[in-house]
Amino acid sequence: MKDKNVVYRIWVFYRDGFRSMTLGRTLWMLILIKLFIMFAVLRLFFFPRQLAGLSDEEKSIQVMENLLQAGPFDSPLHVQPVNLLP
Repeated sequence: MKDKNVVYRIWVFYRDGFRSMTLGRTLWMLILIKLFIMFAVLRLFFFPRQLAGLSDEEKSIQVMENLLQAGPFDSPLHVQPVNLLP
């Protein structure tokens, strides 16, 4: 019974804290809006659904071709190591 009392007190602590927030509510709303923009809106524009409308066999062929297309050193972000020793 004592554990329920602790859980209830923690719940009341957070509930009262969020109720009495003024600036915090605005900041939480900004955070939620930014998360929505990052995960919902940007996904539509920058991550097209390339496998939509393909059968399972066509999807597997498409994935296999993309995996085999570029090796680990073909990436534009890969930097060749520099030997600094004489």
